[in-house]
Amino acid sequence: MFELSVECQFSAAHSIRGHPGRCSRLHGHNYRVVVAVTAERLNDQGMVIDFADLKAICQRAIDPLDHTVLNELVPFAAVNPTAEELARHIFGLIADELSMMPEPRVKLDRVSVYESERSYASYRG
Repeated sequence: MFELSVECQFSAAHSIRGHPGRCSRLHGHNYRVVVAVTAERLNDQGMVIDFADLKAICQRAIDPLDHTVLNELVPFAAVNPTAEELARHIFGLIADELSMMPEPRVKLDRVSVYESERSYASYRG
């Protein structure tokens, strides 16, 4: 099994509704998103997927989140925009795009969202 990952970044603000501490106040993060995909075999060029193609897919998923107040976006109207929920949301968008590829040999393994250098949450479908 081959695994490949790329990183993308975006900046956004959020607050955690119902949180008993400071996180209930509006604050921002420079998020780092790591997308990992797997494949059992390589394509004709000897790759799982071109790094540039996967990075572009990641970028399309996070562009609508960049420089926003996450709480104001439709996906987070009913759930808090935590790192966990961001990872799940981004996973769904990327999985949908990968499923439309002509040859569905690339599988999305996980999406990790870093709120800081040492704090992150991952989602696997």
